[in-house]
Amino acid sequence: MEEKELVRLSKEGNEEAFASLVKKYKTKVFNLAWSFTRDRETADDLAQEAFIKAYIALPKFQFKSEFGTWFYRITVNHIKDYLRKKGKMSKMLIEKMKEIALIQENEMTKKEKEQISEQRRKFVRQCLQTIPEKYQVILSLRDIQGFSYEEITKILKISPGTVDSRLHRARKMLRKKLAPFFIQKGGNHEM
Repeated sequence: MEEKELVRLSKEGNEEAFASLVKKYKTKVFNLAWSFTRDRETADDLAQEAFIKAYIALPKFQFKSEFGTWFYRITVNHIKDYLRKKGKMSKMLIEKMKEIALIQENEMTKKEKEQISEQRRKFVRQCLQTIPEKYQVILSLRDIQGFSYEEITKILKISPGTVDSRLHRARKMLRKKLAPFFIQKGGNHEM
């Protein structure tokens, strides 16, 4: 059954049709939530809540855009609300990550190197959460989720030029926040 028909039936209260839409979008929605939270349980909760919000708002959907675009907009807004309430990264964590970044790599075993790499990835994700929300969203949609510029313009309801400029600024902000933690005397560490 085509998506438009599933949406139409869902609007009429057909639970099986809505279940089909959930099945189609659940992985992408979970991945989007997970890219911001890096916590399976929180991402699962956010995804479920986004589906509930979409179901409640479904009578207002007027087929002016694709259902997926409309639904991702709801999801992104829900995640943004969650992030606003959650707050920022602690100073203790920043200090801990500075120490990790300064450890001499040639003194580490392979396992230690893997642990450091994972901690660095976590730190990058946490630094991402410290930049303004509109830049977090654009980086997540493009660089983490892999959405095209065209898809992002529809999801966020902004022009392609705005997508491009925000993405450029977001990457620049993230690099600036990360640089002090990954530069050592004598050279750079790869992130």
